[in-house]
Amino acid sequence: MDISAVIITLNEEANIADCLASVSWAREIVVVDTGSSDRTREIALKFTPNVHEREWKGYSDAKTHAISLATSEWVLSLDADERVTPGLRAEIESLPADPGVEGFLVPIRPLFLGRWISHCGWYPGYKLRLFRKAGATMTPRRLHEGVRVPGRVGRLAGPLEHYAYPTVRSYFEKFPRYTDLAAAELHERGRRASAFDIALRPLFSFLKMFFLKLGFLDGLEGLVLCAFSSFYVLVKYVKLREMNGGSGGSE
Repeated sequence: MDISAVIITLNEEANIADCLASVSWAREIVVVDTGSSDRTREIALKFTPNVHEREWKGYSDAKTHAISLATSEWVLSLDADERVTPGLRAEIESLPADPGVEGFLVPIRPLFLGRWISHCGWYPGYKLRLFRKAGATMTPRRLHEGVRVPGRVGRLAGPLEHYAYPTVRSYFEKFPRYTDLAAAELHERGRRASAFDIALRPLFSFLKMFFLKLGFLDGLEGLVLCAFSSFYVLVKYVKLREMNGGSGGSE
């Protein structure tokens, strides 16, 4: 299978070398940097000459551009804080040139505070990451953008490892931007933040993740993740209320 690995970056000097090393077997690696001020581009150039710059216009735009630069029939899209595991690599390399589908869902295994999370609704968290370039499009979302393909989709067993939040600091460094984007997306869809959203949605989020999604099986880290995620929901809807001019409303 002819594959281009594509990655978008912004100040990822701590992650990019391990990410690119994990896809060194791909025929081509394409990196699109969106304005890094650290050594991200310098490090990336040690792995591939295909390092491009792109003004930041959102995740969907950056990934669409990266995919457009790929020259292989198939694209493997991953984030700079993700790694292709040996098992996933072996599974991909064993695929036939024409597997009879247009893409494959890949499980994402997240690291949180030093623990691999296996529940909480976070794992396996399948995402379409390996797909035929022709016909593939990105969903135009501010956050949690995804890929669409025109045909059938298969599923792989080997995971991508996501070094998402190795420390509390790393979680809250991303927190303001992610809650801003999530609230803005709701606002653009005409949503208004009600008293229910602010008072009860965070609680329901915690109960769902911790009990229904078995977060308690992930130990103390699972408890903390569920609590942080509940706080994320609270802040998202408070920010939405601000965008609504401080007024609430029904869903």
